[in-house]
Amino acid sequence: MFDLELIKEIYTGLPEQLNKVKNVIGRPLTYAEKILYTHLFQKETISSFKRGVDYVDFAPDRVAMQDATAQMALLQFINSGKTTTAVPSTVHCDHLIQAQVNGIKDLGIAKNINKEVYDFLESVSNKYGIGFWKPGAGIIHQVVLENYAFPGGMMIGTDSHTPNAGGLGMVAIGVGGADAVDVMAGMPWELKMPKLIGVRLTGKLNGWASPKDIILKVAGILTVKGGTGAIIEYFGVGAESLSATGKGTICNMGAEVGATTSLFAYDESMERYLNATGREEVAMLANKLGSHLKADPEVYENPELYFDQLIDINLSELEPHINGPFTPDRATPISKMAETAKENKWPLEVSVGLIGSCTNSSYEDISRAASVAEQAVEKGLEANSEFTITPGSEQVRFTIERDGYIDTFEKIGASVFANACGPCIGQWARTGAEKEEKNTIVHSFNRNFSKRADGNPNTHAFVTSPEIVTALAIAGRLDFNPLDDTLTNRNGKQVKLNPPSGYELPVNGFDVEDAGYQAPAEDGSNVAVNVSTESKRLQLLTPFEPWDGKNIEGAKLLIKALGKCTTDHISMAGPWLRFRGHLDNISNNMLIGAVNAFSSETNKVKNQVTGEYNEVPKVQRFYKEQGIPTVVVGDHNYGEGSSREHAAMEPRHLGVKAVIVKSFARIHETNLKKQGMLALTFANEGDYDLIQEDDTFNFINLVGFKAGKPLVVEVVHADNSIDLIELNHTYNSQQIEWFKAGSALNLIKQEA
Repeated sequence: MFDLELIKEIYTGLPEQLNKVKNVIGRPLTYAEKILYTHLFQKETISSFKRGVDYVDFAPDRVAMQDATAQMALLQFINSGKTTTAVPSTVHCDHLIQAQVNGIKDLGIAKNINKEVYDFLESVSNKYGIGFWKPGAGIIHQVVLENYAFPGGMMIGTDSHTPNAGGLGMVAIGVGGADAVDVMAGMPWELKMPKLIGVRLTGKLNGWASPKDIILKVAGILTVKGGTGAIIEYFGVGAESLSATGKGTICNMGAEVGATTSLFAYDESMERYLNATGREEVAMLANKLGSHLKADPEVYENPELYFDQLIDINLSELEPHINGPFTPDRATPISKMAETAKENKWPLEVSVGLIGSCTNSSYEDISRAASVAEQAVEKGLEANSEFTITPGSEQVRFTIERDGYIDTFEKIGASVFANACGPCIGQWARTGAEKEEKNTIVHSFNRNFSKRADGNPNTHAFVTSPEIVTALAIAGRLDFNPLDDTLTNRNGKQVKLNPPSGYELPVNGFDVEDAGYQAPAEDGSNVAVNVSTESKRLQLLTPFEPWDGKNIEGAKLLIKALGKCTTDHISMAGPWLRFRGHLDNISNNMLIGAVNAFSSETNKVKNQVTGEYNEVPKVQRFYKEQGIPTVVVGDHNYGEGSSREHAAMEPRHLGVKAVIVKSFARIHETNLKKQGMLALTFANEGDYDLIQEDDTFNFINLVGFKAGKPLVVEVVHADNSIDLIELNHTYNSQQIEWFKAGSALNLIKQEA
């Protein structure tokens, strides 16, 4: 069992600290507030912080990093001057395994081609006291839920779906690597006090409805930016009826509405899960805390008084949903899908159905999907689509194989990929994807942006529950509704699928031979971390230059991005994952997916010096060589999606000085600040339309950069006409020091 002494210490001091908080705040607290206020970096500095306004310093209990982001996070930590991590930390090797044939073969290939990176991560983990989860151990969020998450705790993780741990009552927040470095270095972790969105769940799920449908419904209500800057707290009798892993699914996908995190209060389902995963002592300790691990009674009685927004969902009436394509917030009830798909001319034939990933790979998910597959076998049906399963951890994979579920899936032609992210993050060697044919896939993942799964911009990806994915894969049709429709079996008979059934937890308990954990060396002082200067995949970092104290003048427009510009557009994943530890090489994918507002083309922008059009990274490298600063302009919710800080580090490395947009996604805005960039928003959103292709930017008052004071930029157009544009920012005095120092890491090193 991990962290038991740490958890005991936290739980021992929790009642006293909460009493102090209540004496200062003077009102009932939500569950999220209880965790936030008991994790202040300076516990004596209790104040009634203003939601959405005040920046607060927190002290998370632990840090988790997946291998793709851990490379850059640990390269930065090496430069911090620290000898060991200040809090328990782990690395999980889950992103670099490509799904192609099957789990065994794909894992073997990954260990071979990624050996240099895995050896680096293992050696750094050994040196700095970091737990190492080997390739094949499982996806970071599932492994964290099984081993580390605990009610009332706070953690950060270098992956946007870290909130998965909210399924065990934890405030778990996705961050960039620089934030992780702060916490591992023993520094305060800064976050603007989140607003609070309450979701009251009544009734109980039935039939084909699943926990996934709750978050798909919420995504439809809030949209991809409706949760930005807020924590979503679920409560009510409906919440208590859900399994811990079902809660985890909901919290995981809260990232798709921009939420800081999501969580549920401690209840019996969490106790059952802790017991099932060998953490009985944690459950016993949590049981003794009672009311401290949930909101105060007054909050549940009158939630509208304590939340900034309240959403009500009756689970008894909730219909299965299918969200997409191309965005996770386009929510369609399954009864409306046939009509909606035909209206929009979406391809109706389902080419592939995929279940699993960090979002839906629990034992309960697999058992319910297997019950649908088993019906198909019994009723003479076969899958009319390709069908794949991606287990979330070796513990889950071993247990479902023992219980016969893999055999059941294989009977309808399914293949089992490695315990890794795989297709969910674009690590999928999909045959024929390069043809860019228009097609439909359905999956139980969390994101479905264009090109994300297979690199094909014409793949229409739809998000739904594992049960519905299985049914649609059997039918082979997007317009099939298992609640009402029948299928023709091999004997020509019409048959109907019954609602799925399954087990919250394995009846015979979880089992595993090798979970994949490797403890760090007791003394890592003599462990060598070697990075070859000839390496194409790893590169030691050179600190960014500090600000010269002058106004930025003569900056050229690099690109004006049109519409949705996620971190996938700014720094693509898929084949580019192999360069996540080499800043210069991965910078060759900078903004290649962004749509140029002047041509509607991707990866083609004007070089204002030569007048020629070229790829975005090539034009930017030209500007860097010439010493010409540049500016990127974007639309709403810029940087939506993954926590990957490469989307901020690449522009910084190549010489972009400022990113000016209508609005930012939370994590990306923070990442830009951490790397010493200017992250600015139009005071008047309409000024976005003033930006022209040949513009030059002169920042008039950057010398007087202060918290709460807008910046003004003089935009000089090709005809020498000028627009003065006011730009807002959210920098506080500490963050301005990051900018002045060149990055937050530079400041940490100075202080060290």
